[in-house]
Amino acid sequence: MTSKHHILIVEDDYDIAEQVMLFFKASGFDISHIADGALVVDWVRENKPEAILMDIMLPNQDGVECMRQIREFSMVPIVMLTAKVSEADRLKGLEFGADDYVCKPFSAAELVMRIKAILRRCQAAPSASQEAPIVVDVEQLIVAIKGQTLSLTKVEFDVFAMLYQAPNRVFSRQQILDHIQPDNFDISDRVIDSHIKNIRKKIKQIDCSPKIVESVYGAGYRFNEQQLDV
Repeated sequence: MTSKHHILIVEDDYDIAEQVMLFFKASGFDISHIADGALVVDWVRENKPEAILMDIMLPNQDGVECMRQIREFSMVPIVMLTAKVSEADRLKGLEFGADDYVCKPFSAAELVMRIKAILRRCQAAPSASQEAPIVVDVEQLIVAIKGQTLSLTKVEFDVFAMLYQAPNRVFSRQQILDHIQPDNFDISDRVIDSHIKNIRKKIKQIDCSPKIVESVYGAGYRFNEQQLDV
């Protein structure tokens, strides 16, 4: 990383916050820290950090509600930090736009690597010709539609790429889940609905038809290339 990136750490456990801040500062990041959930949204609106590490359990306003409000005006990458591991919590975080989900206890060094990877994806530009209606760059994990880059998470990219590479083929939720998370036996295929919802929302934000990722009632999802011209 050639220049410093500014990230926000939202964590009310000061021991954890201090450990994480030390690792990020050692890696060349500029760090801000907030311990009160009620202060987060206004601070993000004013200071525009490049990424956020957000604990779920916070005083005065929890991290999921903070993220929901932030997503009303910003697509800044957000990594949720939590001791909660239930499927309902994962689904709720994904629904409101989390880019990643890290369970405590975690490795601070791994957290730094995850944030670096997310920032690289956000800043990179598609390498293929912009004349193509859709560019899917599997090396940089980038999708661009009609020259506009989607801010997809790693999992969202995997879902989109799977559908895109087999246009008009219908994939069941379980097939998609097996593709993106083959070793997670405790996760319901309902999580796919949250990923699809987020992908469609991001497609709509660039003024393209979200129906290019089409729901097939009772069967699953497919990539409908005919919707590109809608």
